Amino acid sequence: MTERSNPLPQQVALVTGGALRIGARISRVLHAAGFDIAVHYRSSRERAETLQRELESIRPGSVYLVQADLLEQDVIPGIISQVAGWRGRLDLLVNNASSFYPSPIGEVDERLWNDLMGSNLKVPFFLSQAAAPLLRKTQGAIVNLVDIHAERPKKGFSIYSIAKAGNAMLVKSLARELGPEVRVNGVSPGAILWPEEEMSDATRELILSRTALARTGTPDDIARTVLFLARDACYITGQIIAVDGGRSVQQ
Repeated sequence: MTERSNPLPQQVALVTGGALRIGARISRVLHAAGFDIAVHYRSSRERAETLQRELESIRPGSVYLVQADLLEQDVIPGIISQVAGWRGRLDLLVNNASSFYPSPIGEVDERLWNDLMGSNLKVPFFLSQAAAPLLRKTQGAIVNLVDIHAERPKKGFSIYSIAKAGNAMLVKSLARELGPEVRVNGVSPGAILWPEEEMSDATRELILSRTALARTGTPDDIARTVLFLARDACYITGQIIAVDGGRSVQQ
C-alpha cells in the first residue's frame, strides 16, 4: 500500500508539533493520503513555513499553520476555532507535541513538573476535549503519541515516564468517553529517532540490543501507523500500538 492509495479528499487533520521530526513526517504522510493539514508549531516558524510551501506545491491551499504555546491553556479553544474557521470540520487530531528531557530525582522543581506533565498529558486531554464536538460530527479519530516508557520507565526520566503512562490511560479513557462517534488510539514509539542531545555509541548499541529487530525504526514507521489508525482501523479504539522493533517483547 502506498501513501497515495485510497485517498480521503477534504478531510482535515490537526497535528500538534507537526513541523519537526516525527510530527513533520506524520504531516507529510497524512497529506499524501488526502488530508488537508493544520500544522501546529510553537517556535519553529521557519520550518513550519517550509513544510507548508512543500505540501502546497503539491496541493495548493491544503495546509494551515497554527502558532501557539500549548501550555497556555487559554489558547486551546482558539486553536480548534481556527481550524473550524479554516475548513469547517475536523476529522483527525494527532496529539504529537511533547517535551522530553531528564528529571533526576532531587533536581525536580515545579516548573519542570508542569512542563513535562503539561505537554505530555494535560495538553492532549484539553485539546481532545475542545476538539470532541467537531470530531463527533465527522465520526473522526484521535491518535496520541505515547511511548514505550509509559510501561517501562526510563531511568532519570521519571516525570516524562509518569506523564506518558497517564497519556496511555488517556487513550483508553477517551475511547470510552467519546465512543461510539470518535475512535481514540495511540502509537507507542521505540527507538525511532535518537534524542537531539549527545548519546554515546555504547548506549545506542545497548538500546538496539534490546530490540528483536536489532535496528532503529524511522519516522515513516510511526507516520504510517498513525495513518492506519486514522483511515483503515474502523473497528479499533482504545488501543496502543507499539512500534518498537520488538522491544516490548524482550526481557
